[in-house]
Amino acid sequence: MTGECPAHVGRRGFLRGVLGAAGAAGLASVATGAAPVSTGSTTAGADGSEYTHPTHAKVPAVVPFHGKHQAGITTPAQRAATFLALDAVVASRAELADVFKTLTEAARLLADGGVAPSAGPGAPPSDNGILGVVPTPKDTDGLTVTVSVGASLFDGRFGLAASKPARLRVMDAFPDDNLDRTICDGDLLLQVCADERDTVLHAVRELLRATRGSLTVRWRQEGFLPPARPSGAPRNLLGFKDGTVNPPTASADAMGDVVWTAAGPTAKVDDQAARAFKARATDLKDAVEPAWVAGGTYHVVRTTRMFVEFWDRVTLDEQEQMIGRRRDTGAPLTGTHEDEAPDYAADPTGDAIKLDAHIRLAGPRTPGSEAMRMLRRPFSYDNGTDANGTLDVGLVFVCFVQDLDRQFVTVQNHLQGEPLVDYISPVGGGYFFALPGVKAADDWYASALLA
Repeated sequence: MTGECPAHVGRRGFLRGVLGAAGAAGLASVATGAAPVSTGSTTAGADGSEYTHPTHAKVPAVVPFHGKHQAGITTPAQRAATFLALDAVVASRAELADVFKTLTEAARLLADGGVAPSAGPGAPPSDNGILGVVPTPKDTDGLTVTVSVGASLFDGRFGLAASKPARLRVMDAFPDDNLDRTICDGDLLLQVCADERDTVLHAVRELLRATRGSLTVRWRQEGFLPPARPSGAPRNLLGFKDGTVNPPTASADAMGDVVWTAAGPTAKVDDQAARAFKARATDLKDAVEPAWVAGGTYHVVRTTRMFVEFWDRVTLDEQEQMIGRRRDTGAPLTGTHEDEAPDYAADPTGDAIKLDAHIRLAGPRTPGSEAMRMLRRPFSYDNGTDANGTLDVGLVFVCFVQDLDRQFVTVQNHLQGEPLVDYISPVGGGYFFALPGVKAADDWYASALLA
């Protein structure tokens, strides 16, 4: 941080009070600015890695439901989202399998634009009707339902402990977090996305209807994706372009390196790479993934509140130095265009991009740091105001990674103590594992885990 400004006066005491009141009011998940996941043009990073520049690829009217991987991961990001964490209240493994089969049937029907058959005269309607009498099968507004499982599903209730993904656990509390555990984690996570808000709500209602009595809601968070203004990556609620680069989703090799988890030992990380990560090699040692995880991915959701009233009192120069980019163009402070890679080699002492700037800590572009890349798919959120009348807005940060520790956790460790922590506060979310895809009409979510 470069000096004091009026926003710093009494800020930390105020934030403690705000977070206390927010916790009592039931603060929900948070969101950072979202990066559209697309197959746009690519460029080489300073460390030789390839990145995708978001081009706001159009979401298909109907996103195919069946496949090796679930939809909603490499699908171009839609405009609206709901994150719904659920706990299973069934008594046996067989009943849990029935829950996943029911979820599969409901999600498949929604993705295809169909309507459940009528239960007959005197029964409630088989569809909630908010999309009209009959949803149009030809256009579901790009609806995707992504089902992920949390660490608690692998406790003693269903005999699944030996099948838990190697890195899956309750979400870590990092030093700068202010987590409310009532809005963290869960047995399951449903990520429901579409280009229209009512389409998302329609799907959420039908999924909850189908699983009533088997799943209970633990927490819920809405999100939205701002449009590009004027082009390139969208802006987060701090006013900065967010998500300028992402691994190219059209590249099977890139997705195999960054996103999809494979069965067997995880990739080795040597001491040199660990030092580049600011981590211990023992923390990134080999772990063995169970066979059923192939085709899935670790799914991180971090609800991050932004204290925008204080941010709006900070000078533009200081804001740009904290981020490491120009607010107007999105260009790194060493360049003039959003698509330019930061030139850290020409700025080793941080004269242009501070050594503690967000982009420099999150993506140092040093030897070995390519292994930290993530596929980001976050959304902004607006939860209104808290009990103090303070805006409750921010970011639902979402990412998909092959290895939770090597990628997401390593980046979070890099970001500890950055100047931006005075203006943001992670409060909820969780670590989950996105299940492999439903491959055909006779397949179902978690079939390899539970069959």
